[in-house]
Amino acid sequence: MYRITKEFHFSASHQLSHLPEGHQCARLHGHNYIVVVELAAADLNADGFVRDYHELAPLKRYIDDNFDHRHLNEALGHDRVTSEWLARHFYDWCKQRLPETSAVRVSETPKTWAEYRP
Repeated sequence: MYRITKEFHFSASHQLSHLPEGHQCARLHGHNYIVVVELAAADLNADGFVRDYHELAPLKRYIDDNFDHRHLNEALGHDRVTSEWLARHFYDWCKQRLPETSAVRVSETPKTWAEYRP
């Protein structure tokens, strides 16, 4: 199995207001997010790629246009925007457009990652 990954960055705020008072994530706060999309294929295409990295440009535009410097709760219409939830969201978006999508990882901090891999 061949696997490729590409990393994308954006900055955004969110709030997990359903958490108990005093929980730091219940307050409005922001992160410098990293999204890593993984694509996999048993065979390479005629050009020798799983997928040409340039074909991931629509994901960059989607992230830049809809998430960068936005409040994620408003951008997504969801009140529990966690890294886990974002990983699934980006996976579903990618899988519809890039069938080779095998996983998406999202980081809020340099030491934390959430991954969605069916």
